[in-house]
Amino acid sequence: MSIQKRRLEKGWTQEQLADHAGLSVRTIQRIESGNPATLESLKCLAAVFETSVTRLTQEPDPMSNLTHEPSQKDARERDAIQYVQNLKGFHMHWLSYVLIMPGLYVLNIMTNPDRLWVITVALGWGCGVLLHGLTIFGFFKFFGGDWEQRQFKKRMDELNRR
Repeated sequence: MSIQKRRLEKGWTQEQLADHAGLSVRTIQRIESGNPATLESLKCLAAVFETSVTRLTQEPDPMSNLTHEPSQKDARERDAIQYVQNLKGFHMHWLSYVLIMPGLYVLNIMTNPDRLWVITVALGWGCGVLLHGLTIFGFFKFFGGDWEQRQFKKRMDELNRR
């Protein structure tokens, strides 16, 4: 993560970056020295640098050795950030369902009370929310990491045979 590089490109001191991001100077110092940043700190920095958290965390760290392999800790942190982003997407999905469906029900009753088309919408969208939740919380693992690895290995074996 090149926080220091981005900061210097803007001509900011650590204090100025801390003010813009709403973080403490000590937090900026820790991050620039290679300590892991919290998700909240990453969100603040991403907003200041007008980028996404994913892009910010995927940039190579200029302080690290070029031959540095990502550690298990780095991989776990990336997985955790990805999980939190997926979880946020799920919560936005069910929340929009809960907020929009009553409006659709009222619209249905006002426009065509003899035919409740809103039930079809509620069931279809509800199944989508359910599958999304089952996938996020690991109950529906059909297309999970193990499946991806098997498919990758299968494809690589096919390419190697050619």
